[in-house]
Amino acid sequence: MTKSQDPFITDFDPPVGLAEELEPGLRRVVAPNASAMTFRGTNTYLLGESEIAVIDPGPDDPAHLAALERAIGDLRRISHVIVTHSHADHSPLARPLGRLADAPVLALGDSFSLRSPLMQRLAAGADLQGGEGIDRDFRPDVTLHDRARLETREWALEVIATPGHFSNHICLAWEGSGGVMTGDHVMSWATTLVSPPDGDLAAFMRSLDRMRARLPHDRRYYPGHGAVLDDVAGMLEWQIAHRRERESQVLQALQQAPATASEIAQAIYDDLNPALLPFATRNVLAHIIDLVERNMADCQGDLSAKSRFFLR
Repeated sequence: MTKSQDPFITDFDPPVGLAEELEPGLRRVVAPNASAMTFRGTNTYLLGESEIAVIDPGPDDPAHLAALERAIGDLRRISHVIVTHSHADHSPLARPLGRLADAPVLALGDSFSLRSPLMQRLAAGADLQGGEGIDRDFRPDVTLHDRARLETREWALEVIATPGHFSNHICLAWEGSGGVMTGDHVMSWATTLVSPPDGDLAAFMRSLDRMRARLPHDRRYYPGHGAVLDDVAGMLEWQIAHRRERESQVLQALQQAPATASEIAQAIYDDLNPALLPFATRNVLAHIIDLVERNMADCQGDLSAKSRFFLR
């Protein structure tokens, strides 16, 4: 699929700091942290009216906190503060907001303990660099588990563990609505960064397959950045095919000659904004690590972010 045929919604231009009703019982407040990696800003979702779940509170920004206070009124109406994953654009406001609301912060775990055994080993022994935007001090008050059910008189959510973009990533299925808050796992405006060791491509692909297996029950995605996504099935199929195509491109590049992740990224991301090349290189490294684990590639010397890789 060419770039002109991709399914991305790029004309999203929401009011920043104002609560918008997306459907009865669900509102969105966009944080003022627009960037090349966060698009228009982090989407904070407010689920419920008198017992409110704040999903992805966002960065620890006084302006965003004030916007949430305006939208909610009495912060004691907050019953849950839920974090889809502990990147710095999603989780830092959770702790101060939880204190003000006297509400618990819930997440799958901290920023490091849920790494796969492979990523734990690589983090300890390989110079993978990475670590972009991690909220290193994040600790939830309540540790969730896969398939946990959160419930009030107004709403119910099912926790879906979706590691890949980050080890503690979850999606949240809003029972009875067909809607899912997908964090950064599936977004409507772009593909997802997978940067080892905090990102894990093999886990990411399994998580995409898991979300696809939930179709057609899930009808709408509410991502952590960008517009509401209605073509859930089309986006999942495109994202899975896109990652498989990237793997083929990496293999083709390695067939030509041994190369570093950066050299491969420059070759296969030929129409990319140069400012985004470092992030493309992280995605390529994630693919190469997966290929090494599958005995399809190897590296000269110890594996690192700057290794030269070759086909086995």
